[in-house]
Amino acid sequence: MGKVAWGFTCSIDGFIAGPGHDMSWMSAAEPSADGVTERMAGEVAVIISGRAGYDAAKAQQDDRDEMTSEAYGGAWSGTEFILTHRPDEIADDPTIVALNCDVVEAIRRAREIAGDRDVQIISADIARQALEHDLIDELQVFVAPVFLGDGTRIFDVPGGRRYDWDLVETYKGAERSFGRTYRPKRR
Repeated sequence: MGKVAWGFTCSIDGFIAGPGHDMSWMSAAEPSADGVTERMAGEVAVIISGRAGYDAAKAQQDDRDEMTSEAYGGAWSGTEFILTHRPDEIADDPTIVALNCDVVEAIRRAREIAGDRDVQIISADIARQALEHDLIDELQVFVAPVFLGDGTRIFDVPGGRRYDWDLVETYKGAERSFGRTYRPKRR
C-alpha cells in the first residue's frame, strides 16, 4: 500500500499560497534537477485538494504559468478529489471528483484507488484535519527563496497540538530548494 503524503512548496516565511491563493510567487522557486518532478509525480495516484484552492485555480487559470497551472507542472496524471460541501456546483468538471465527506472517508477512498501508489494532500486545511487523525505518513517540503508576508500558512492552528518529524530523505537534485521528506514521530 502506498503512503499518504502532504507535499508543498512554501515561502521562507511559511506560506503555501499568497493572498487569494495566488501562486505567482512560485516563479521564485529554484528549479529541480531533470527528472525530480517526474519521479515524484509518478509516485502519486490520487491528489486530495480543497474547494478554495480549486476555485482560485479556475479563476486564475489565464494568469498561471506552466508550473502552477497543473499538478507537478503537468507531469502528473491520476485522480483528483476536491473536498467540498457543495459538490453539485462542480460536478460537471470531468477533471476532478467532487466529494462531500470528512477527511477520513476521503483518504479511505483515495487509498482504494491508489493501491501501491501514493495519495498526495495539497491543502493546508485538509492536511491539518488528516494530522488530527494521524493519517499523514510523510511530509514533503520544498522552500522557495521569497517572503510573502501574507496568504495561506503551512500550518496555523492556535492552541493545536505539537507534531514532531524525523528527516528521512533529502531530495537529490532539489538541494537548493531544501527538498526534504519527513515522517512523523509516532507517540
